[in-house]
Amino acid sequence: MPRTHPPWETKRELLTKAQDTTDPKYGCKPSERTAKQLIKYGTINLDKPAGPTSHEVAAWTKKILKLETIGHGGTLDPKVTGVLPITLEEATKMVQALLYSGKEYVCVLKLHGDVDEASVKHVLTIFEDEIYQRPPLRSSVKRQLRTRRIYYIDYLEKNGRNVLFKVGCEGGTYIRKLCFDIGEILGVGGHMQELRRTRAGPFTETSAKSVTLHEVSYYLGEFERTKDISHLGKFIEPMENALIQLPKIIVRDSAVDALCHGANLTAPGVCQIDSGVEKSNIVAIFTLKGEAIALGRAQASTQQILDMKHGVVATLARVLMPRNIYPKVWKSSGDADEQQKTETQ
Repeated sequence: MPRTHPPWETKRELLTKAQDTTDPKYGCKPSERTAKQLIKYGTINLDKPAGPTSHEVAAWTKKILKLETIGHGGTLDPKVTGVLPITLEEATKMVQALLYSGKEYVCVLKLHGDVDEASVKHVLTIFEDEIYQRPPLRSSVKRQLRTRRIYYIDYLEKNGRNVLFKVGCEGGTYIRKLCFDIGEILGVGGHMQELRRTRAGPFTETSAKSVTLHEVSYYLGEFERTKDISHLGKFIEPMENALIQLPKIIVRDSAVDALCHGANLTAPGVCQIDSGVEKSNIVAIFTLKGEAIALGRAQASTQQILDMKHGVVATLARVLMPRNIYPKVWKSSGDADEQQKTETQ
């Protein structure tokens, strides 16, 4: 059976629906943000150590940066290390998009009996599919049966009863439960011995901006000492980078403020759209300068949106950009439907 491609391997092409220009007086490119803006709309690719909980690591980051609001994308158990995306201030609004992005782990499975290498390799391939899982007793979610996609399981090596493998999977997959199930199929039982997350959506352990808590503290101290924003850039990325796996829609300036007020996106506001969008897909909506405006749910496919002259192309799921950054070009009205129609003026 051919493998299902993980989200980070999806290739898209940006297609043009209408040409337009952006006014430099409003907003700014994510790469040109001030130090204050970089923090306000930033994310950190944090390498979580073994020991503390994900909530504790996020709380320490919050204390180091002296922030009011912080979030993290995908909880790791205390003993688990690796990629833990941290969202800062306004970027916390998009943390839900990270929770369901694809993940990759390197795992040590401890078998409870002797099994030959060929059998282990064969059983691992059985799990490269959609699997059923019930969250464990200690999980923070409701314990109901659900499906999760395993994109790939790569056997790496075996030493006695220890099996090292790499797995790419849908967000929300419990690797501890996966190890238990593999042990059951092999007939000897097994449990997860060690685990490291190597990817969470677009965040990877090999990224140049993957940092530890100590490095966050050090680089922040260098910035405060020198006021050189490049020190912040060594560990903080624009929140837009966290959305690169989502198909995107780029809109004209005149549509931005209405979207920030919660209006749905209609066809005349669209300038460009990624290929491969299907109805009900979650999409990221951007300005012509590359700023994230909102997360939405597509109401039509890419080709249909390119052909549409009127009508809603995406309903809003989460507004990311504060209001009044771009000029208001729609008329105030007590009727919400009337506001929705005016973002394309």
